[in-house]
Amino acid sequence: MYSGVSTASLFLREYNEDALALLDGLGVRSTEIFLTTFSEYTEEFARLLLSRRGNVEVNSVHLLNTQFEPQLFGAHPRAREDAFRILDGAMASAHIFGAKNYTFHGITRLKKNSVPPDFAKTGKSFCEIAEHCAAHGVRLCLENVHWAYYNQPGIFKKTKEFCPALAGVFDVKQARLSCYPYQMYIKDMEGCISHVHLSDVDERGRICLPGKGVFDFEECFRRLKDAGFDGAALIEVYAGDYGAYEELKASCDFLDEIIYKIG
Repeated sequence: MYSGVSTASLFLREYNEDALALLDGLGVRSTEIFLTTFSEYTEEFARLLLSRRGNVEVNSVHLLNTQFEPQLFGAHPRAREDAFRILDGAMASAHIFGAKNYTFHGITRLKKNSVPPDFAKTGKSFCEIAEHCAAHGVRLCLENVHWAYYNQPGIFKKTKEFCPALAGVFDVKQARLSCYPYQMYIKDMEGCISHVHLSDVDERGRICLPGKGVFDFEECFRRLKDAGFDGAALIEVYAGDYGAYEELKASCDFLDEIIYKIG
């Protein structure tokens, strides 16, 4: 395991290309690039990111879910075709700047009458999406998100039965917001976790950088290790959850010390 910082942590503070240069200057080892709009899904922008990443490893790419991901599962032929066209372009770009994993939300659950998934049907769609990603050397990784497809423990394992190529992304903040114990998500994705998103929480329940709150990261890392995880532990907080940029590197150092301690 090793620490890193998602560029989502700098959203509206720095553009992605400047965030990469900043993280490289801080000595951050790994990142997830959070592309946020269609103009960033292009080969031209991908080459700009490649030129600015320095020594930072790009572990994964994250796209703005609501722009097209739900339509990948849709029934309307034109909407679905457009969604896959966007996906292919974004994955081709991800390959250029070195991302090996795609943090994916998929279907949204914003309506009160959302029904349980048909795993055979959605699994078929996941397989098709995974094949499009793999064609560009990128692995499809489903993240637990309280308002999206994977909103409770058990969904990942059932989906993977129909899509064996699927990997998982564990997000501790989203587990907290879902009101399920985070340990249940780790168990659900056991042996299949690609990378993780980490944040802390203070005594009042406010999100903060790891090391600034009360969350037991040592226990979390031990559970991740027991589940076979040995990848990037990426800090993902909101831009207003910290002050100086140097705090990001200090938080990485905090995580690395715990990782070293547990061996």
